[in-house]
Amino acid sequence: MKQRIKHFIVAATLAFTAGVGVLVPVTGVAALDPSDEATKGFNQAGGGSEKSLGASIKDIINVLLFLIGAVSVIMIIIGGIRYVLSNGDSTQITGAKNTIMYAVIGLVVALLAYAIVNFVVTQFT
Repeated sequence: MKQRIKHFIVAATLAFTAGVGVLVPVTGVAALDPSDEATKGFNQAGGGSEKSLGASIKDIINVLLFLIGAVSVIMIIIGGIRYVLSNGDSTQITGAKNTIMYAVIGLVVALLAYAIVNFVVTQFT
């Protein structure tokens, strides 16, 4: 019975997080000008003005830091689920608390790294 409840909670959490992306409306799609989008695509493909090396590095690092932040948030959720489902077992509670603590530390490090990278790149460009 406990396994069934655990599976239900995990499935409900996954369904909720997957469904949020579908339910959130995309604003401004109808207001896009096709010529602006074509020009933007042409420039991004390398046909127009090229980005500087600093801007390219900044974009790559920002994407990686976003992924680190997303993984940290997911680990906080997993740690919370482990904490709720620990059934009072002290070793499971300790493991869940450690998961949450290290995920929060990772999230803080990712936020600080994001701020430092943006500061350094703007100073050198």
